[in-house]
Amino acid sequence: MLLAVDIGNTNIVFGCVDEEDEVLLFERISTDHNATAAEYAVLIKTILEMNSFNISDIDDAIMSSVVPSVTNTVKEAVKKLFGVEVMMAGPGVKTGLNILIDNPAQLGSDQAVDAVAAINQYPVPLIIIDMGTATTLSVVDSKKNYRGGVILTGMKVSADALTARTAQLPKINFEVPPHVIGTNTVDCLKSGILYSNASALDGIIDRMEEELGEKCTVVATGGLSELVVPLCRRKIILDSNLLIKGLAIIYKKNRK
Repeated sequence: MLLAVDIGNTNIVFGCVDEEDEVLLFERISTDHNATAAEYAVLIKTILEMNSFNISDIDDAIMSSVVPSVTNTVKEAVKKLFGVEVMMAGPGVKTGLNILIDNPAQLGSDQAVDAVAAINQYPVPLIIIDMGTATTLSVVDSKKNYRGGVILTGMKVSADALTARTAQLPKINFEVPPHVIGTNTVDCLKSGILYSNASALDGIIDRMEEELGEKCTVVATGGLSELVVPLCRRKIILDSNLLIKGLAIIYKKNRK
């Protein structure tokens, strides 16, 4: 069984994928810049045991990361636990994706992995949304070329900045308020943050399709997408396993 790991700025996602490309495990933990390899190893082992898996079930691993300071620590943790060398998704690894941006090396590994999974599962052209610390929208054209995209401030970052720079606005939980028009400060904040993100996605999708000159399949992933996407007016497919699926595909293209 393959262990697939994606290290993001806020969360690390773990997935287990069998030979038939079925995702058997999907878990998310907080990214801790101060954790040691041993501490990450304990977390990974605990996650497996909680889901009735054993260390012996894992025979290989692949990882993508946008946090260089954590990458080697988690790689070491995986090697300690399973005795395998971790394949890294990044420059020099075959993806089957034709990247047409100005400098392909600048493309985040998570965006590339998302795109690889999407073109293997959904009709092109595609717009792929990933809602994490930052929100990204990536465009794949009808010839499966990665054309570029948009990066905007993530929902949690926006909310934290707002409450940090104001004297009387409280921190809030991300919950859909009963009405768009809030009648108290907390509901006004919830409505403003959630609906502004939903409206931004709708608007950017419209403009991207206008620029491409054709309608796109829109797929969303990432920790906050399940909350925001239902508020959008555009049809958007939710796929929380997109990154894990993409890593499994890249692993199969590159394994010896």
